[in-house]
Amino acid sequence: GGGRMSTRAYDLVMFDLDGTLVETGPEIADATNDTLSHFGWATVTQEQVNAWIGHGTRELLLQAMAFVLQTPAEDLRHSDRFAQAEAVFIGHYQSRCGTRSHLYPQVLETLSALRQQGVFTAVITNKERRYTQTVLDAHGLMPLLDRVISGDTLPKKKPNPAGIEFCLAHFGVDASRALFVGDSSIDVQTARNAGVEVWALPYGYNMGQPIEACQPDRVIPDVSALLA
Repeated sequence: GGGRMSTRAYDLVMFDLDGTLVETGPEIADATNDTLSHFGWATVTQEQVNAWIGHGTRELLLQAMAFVLQTPAEDLRHSDRFAQAEAVFIGHYQSRCGTRSHLYPQVLETLSALRQQGVFTAVITNKERRYTQTVLDAHGLMPLLDRVISGDTLPKKKPNPAGIEFCLAHFGVDASRALFVGDSSIDVQTARNAGVEVWALPYGYNMGQPIEACQPDRVIPDVSALLA
């Protein structure tokens, strides 16, 4: 025994992005419907879009197209139609980023305080890098993050634990000294796969299911609970 007690509960805190740090659903829906309308297709609802969030924006667009075109997603995935739609979507999402999204309560304050305590901070999202960067820049988050792992940074995405394992190795932090904070069953599963504790927020995008059902270690009202 013995050993100096650390004043910090964690040395590394990793966050999901959409539905955890930033409410992005409205502008993702806007960009999706901009794209569908461009091709003269039907549009989708905010509720549908929110339920499709979690596997990356590319997957979301694919689900929306499958729905409105009444075609199996797997038949569309490698089609010219999807490639064309994705090219159009890129422009719409870039121009929509920051227009109808906002930071959730206490995000800036909490990230700033964690870093003042010497805690490493990271984002691990399934959102593709080009969109992740735009959202982080729109909300001034980049200076408060030590690392960003997007859906296309590594060969595998959440719930594969590769992103968390990369951060643990990169910062030289033991899994027992790290925490993952997210809003979905994907986030809880990722943390479990990596053997790190996971706290969940109840206000994000969990495919229409209550977050309690995933049995995170804690459900917290907002990220300021990290400082308590």
